[in-house]
Amino acid sequence: MSLPAPSDRVLSTLNPDGSRFWIRPRLSPGRFLTRRRVVAWGLIALFVLLPRLRIGGRPAFLIDLVTREISIAGAVFRPSDGFLLMLLGLTVVLTVFFVTALWGRVWCGWACPQTVYLEHVFRPIERLWEGNPSAQRKLDAAKLPSWRRVGKWVSYAALAFAVGNVFLAYFVGTDRLERWVTSSPAEHPVGFGVVVFVSAAMFFDFTYFREQTCIVACPYGRLQSVMVDKQSLIIGYDTTRGEPRGKPAKKSLPVVGEPADAARRGDCVDCGACVTTCPTGIDIRGGLQMECIGCAQCIDACDHVMDKLERPRGLIRYTSEDELAGRPRHVWRARTLVYPVLLAVVGALFVWNLGNRTATEVWVLRPAGPTFFPLEHGKVAAQVRIKLENKTDISRTYRVELVEGDVGTLRTPMPSWTLAPGKSAELPLFVDAATTVFHHGQRVVHLRLSDDHGWQKTISVDLIGPDHSGDAPSGAAPTQEHKP
Repeated sequence: MSLPAPSDRVLSTLNPDGSRFWIRPRLSPGRFLTRRRVVAWGLIALFVLLPRLRIGGRPAFLIDLVTREISIAGAVFRPSDGFLLMLLGLTVVLTVFFVTALWGRVWCGWACPQTVYLEHVFRPIERLWEGNPSAQRKLDAAKLPSWRRVGKWVSYAALAFAVGNVFLAYFVGTDRLERWVTSSPAEHPVGFGVVVFVSAAMFFDFTYFREQTCIVACPYGRLQSVMVDKQSLIIGYDTTRGEPRGKPAKKSLPVVGEPADAARRGDCVDCGACVTTCPTGIDIRGGLQMECIGCAQCIDACDHVMDKLERPRGLIRYTSEDELAGRPRHVWRARTLVYPVLLAVVGALFVWNLGNRTATEVWVLRPAGPTFFPLEHGKVAAQVRIKLENKTDISRTYRVELVEGDVGTLRTPMPSWTLAPGKSAELPLFVDAATTVFHHGQRVVHLRLSDDHGWQKTISVDLIGPDHSGDAPSGAAPTQEHKP
């Protein structure tokens, strides 16, 4: 038994029978499109140049997956900077909430790389090869792809390779990427495979998946229900002014006995321009929808129609739900006041912790295996494990010494340790001390760490050994009894 087909599309990119509905938006020139183009090309230039900019000898922005480092404006973050990375992530989240509460999905329509490249790079190339939306739909209906579509695909492949490599430069660095691209794939098969995969993913996204990235894959639209309120800026249709919609009636003499407002029509002439120009295929007259990315193409299209009809602009405009309902809009309200306060607190914590980072990170680790080993003449060797990480951009040589010389002596396998920039090492140390220095199996000592660049730090370490009565705790190494 077959199920009845639904009367409406579940998604704007699906037909009622479940097949793909290809959106071929008509370009609507206007003031917002011009501004978005300026912003888009500025962002594209920034996107291309940012991996090559150097601040303090490092990329302006790099998430290096190979070395596990993040470089932002000259500052370097490593896995050991967990608290700083948490503050940085919290700052980004709060900024997104604050911007969305004020201006809705301005990021999606104006700055998101998906929108910027699709609407201002790939779709213009598509119109250049295939023509207007009507011509594109004819190519869709053809059984075999025409030379125009094949030419578009070739252009897309070359552009996807370029965009994919720029994107990849943010994760592997420009120097390593250039070696991958210019040298033989046999020399770096993994790197070559990554380049091919990223380029293929870009080609698939902008050739096939397209606006479904915003509608299906991206969670931002689904989160707008909790990030926006009735005062947030959205793109909305003024139903009070536009309804009842319909074609403009011809001027005629009033009919005797007919109510004065019987022939009244709203300013919306139901031309469908706002629908045919929408890059996600929705009808903005249906109210706020998850698929709306706030690109303002429907505003430009509607303003053009209103100009032709000599009616005021703004039937579709940037507004808020409260303004559409006749209530005033308040920019500053509870959430738009709380978010800046939280941002200030988190930002201050981030800046303070960033400014007070030490050149070397030190951790005291748990001993591996037995905590101490018996020695001759009533002494034990208590184990100490220290981990050092060089957080600077130069090599450093470290030394360790025991502050309390009367407690015992420090035994080290090496007199010093040299760490390259960003590298770490575990130092296995032993403190040879008499059993009498331990009280209840413990003794606190202090170790002084220093390097050849003037850095110095003193840390306290709990030594585990036998108690003063001579009974060894369970952490001691087992000894064998030798009989004559």
